[in-house]
Amino acid sequence: MPEDKKTEQENCCFIHESRERSEQEIKDLVCRLNRIEGQIRGIRGMVERGAYCPEILTQVSAAQAALNSFNKVILAGHIRSCVADDIREGNDQAIDELVNVLQKVMK
Repeated sequence: MPEDKKTEQENCCFIHESRERSEQEIKDLVCRLNRIEGQIRGIRGMVERGAYCPEILTQVSAAQAALNSFNKVILAGHIRSCVADDIREGNDQAIDELVNVLQKVMK
């Protein structure tokens, strides 16, 4: 889409294309994702074994809670770094981007 045809919302999104993370932060995030991946594999195994529906639903709920927790960590880091830095630099579009992200995450 040509730049002049984009909406204001499309122009303000994705101000940053990447974020530097410490080795420890990456290690912690990957560890969380590995646990979530294990939970999902466990759920698949339950389905394959014909586990009782409430047991599967309980495990799905636990996996969703783990993903929500992961999102909270990512979001907090984003607000503390990218958003705060942009606001300090006078880039108020960071607020619009954050609102847009929150709307997507909170569906």
